[in-house]
Amino acid sequence: MKLFSKIASFRSALSALAMAFALPACAQVAPKPVQTANDADPALWVVKDKDTTIYLFGTIHVLKPGMTWFDEAVKTAFDRSQQVVLELVMPDPAKMQSLVMATGVSKDGPTLTEQLPADKRAAYAKAVTDLGLPANAFDRFKPWLAATNLSIAPLSKLGYDAANGPEQVITAAAKAAGKPVTGLETAEQQLGYFGGLSQTAQMQFLGSTIDELPKLETTMATMVDEWAKGDPEALAREMNDSLKDSPEVAKVLLVDRNARWAEWVANRMKSPGTVFVAVGAGHLAGADSVQAQLAKLGVKAERVKY
Repeated sequence: MKLFSKIASFRSALSALAMAFALPACAQVAPKPVQTANDADPALWVVKDKDTTIYLFGTIHVLKPGMTWFDEAVKTAFDRSQQVVLELVMPDPAKMQSLVMATGVSKDGPTLTEQLPADKRAAYAKAVTDLGLPANAFDRFKPWLAATNLSIAPLSKLGYDAANGPEQVITAAAKAAGKPVTGLETAEQQLGYFGGLSQTAQMQFLGSTIDELPKLETTMATMVDEWAKGDPEALAREMNDSLKDSPEVAKVLLVDRNARWAEWVANRMKSPGTVFVAVGAGHLAGADSVQAQLAKLGVKAERVKY
């Protein structure tokens, strides 16, 4: 699986892990200068009937400074909504770290380095030491936790920051406006999806992460560009290609979750009101998207043109 799809699909869980494990390398990165504003028009959908409107907005968790996206149709949809729904409402950092430790750390057994194929060990060690950590820093981590840390930690060096990401911006705006913010999932659920992956799938996840790290800068730039242009078809093409080699990961972390979220939307349509739902952009793209799952339930999502 390419790093592109891991970041696009698993954003909330990855960001939770990044907050739970504040890596030294991230903390030592000097802030990047603010860039010239770059207008983005990310995709937005709406599901509505006579008394209920639900907006579906696809997010990218980390962005560089200077990109304007919380305006035009997106801001209008947010302003019209009485409720905001995210993939996850973060628990306090101490609880999050406790959950991650319980789910992603092994106290005994072979070290992670020992579990890796011999031809991956040098690249893995380099990836860890490039973060300013000892080569054995993740040796008690389960493969999925090491993979997610390796996927997220380098992004700050490239100038990406969760503070610029839609989840934090939307949450702050909701609090300022007095709008309730709820989550489609809990931290326990999200971490459980990773922890429930088979050992084979976890090792594949880690191995592909190691292979794709050298392309991280290009990968992220492509992803952000497609998001900013509002091009879910491009996201879907990349994702479908990336997930085809790992059906277990695709089912657990993408398809099944999309189906559950579609059911939530369909049930919420039974109650009046306007809701702004923001989830990872990868969940709103492709043949198994939330919109496609809604269609199976007889609910139509329409793209908002702006």
